Amino acid sequence: MTKLIAALTFALTLPALSFAAPSDKDKEVLSALEGWRQATLHKDSAALDKVLHKDLTYTHSSGKEETKADQLKAVADPKTRIQSIELAHTTIRYYGNTAIVKTMGDITSAPNGTPATSHLILLHVFVKTPEGWQMVARQATKAGN
Repeated sequence: MTKLIAALTFALTLPALSFAAPSDKDKEVLSALEGWRQATLHKDSAALDKVLHKDLTYTHSSGKEETKADQLKAVADPKTRIQSIELAHTTIRYYGNTAIVKTMGDITSAPNGTPATSHLILLHVFVKTPEGWQMVARQATKAGN
């Protein structure tokens, strides 16, 4: 029985061992994504201004599109009440100085005082600029059940 448990434990760790550690580039992009998440949650317009590219196209799952100025205004609006942003299953692909970041996201907000969670597939596009990695595009799609 002990050998069986040891074999199962070893087998369960194999998938984790097969993944490479994140590269420095991955860490930079994930840091920019986390910067967006934290700035959005904490209504930090200055931090958000740094992570959003001047040519941002920000598309919500409702189809509403926003520019950088629109997004900064929306996040600062007292009616915007984002309570949590949980990201999972994140992948990154690179094309030169462009990073395509796909992730699953659960975003909980309470615009009318009652919390509601949206289950989304998020596609973020970051570009490497002299200021660091900046989000130039975001597309949210409602995830299927």
